[in-house]
Amino acid sequence: MRLFVAVWPPEEVVEELMSLRRKDQRGVRFVRPENWHITLRFLGDCRAEDVTAGLDGVALASTRATLGPAVDVLDERVLMVPVAGLDAIAAAVIDRARHLGDPPPKRRFFGHLTIARVKPRAAMPTTLGAPVHAEFDVDQIALVHSRLDPAGARYETLHTWPVGDR
Repeated sequence: MRLFVAVWPPEEVVEELMSLRRKDQRGVRFVRPENWHITLRFLGDCRAEDVTAGLDGVALASTRATLGPAVDVLDERVLMVPVAGLDAIAAAVIDRARHLGDPPPKRRFFGHLTIARVKPRAAMPTTLGAPVHAEFDVDQIALVHSRLDPAGARYETLHTWPVGDR
């Protein structure tokens, strides 16, 4: 199974982000709002049972995610919103799942929510630079199964773990 561990933003944050201009244009593929998430650790192909066993009992301190200040670009082709405040829970997940799936990236965790992917030579959408400010208390993390499909990825939450004293 192609898996990742993520934080799903609450509905009010999704609603706020939906106000961003997401007009279709050649060479730009906007992510559907129901797929918006912040990846804590991409695992790739591995068994859900192994991830569940590896993360069961993980202590995740209460945290508040802050989105913004504006839509930006990551790796030249990913239109995204930066997300701060998730470093500690990402570190805990990376540490507990270090031996599972694909090796964790060597670069430092950078919280972000992808809103579009831009093909080479396509013009950047006018959404780039749009101001964004949203915050939410993270109440859980999720193990997500990703199924690749010509119409776009399909995500299914397989398991969740609480964050903080919930």
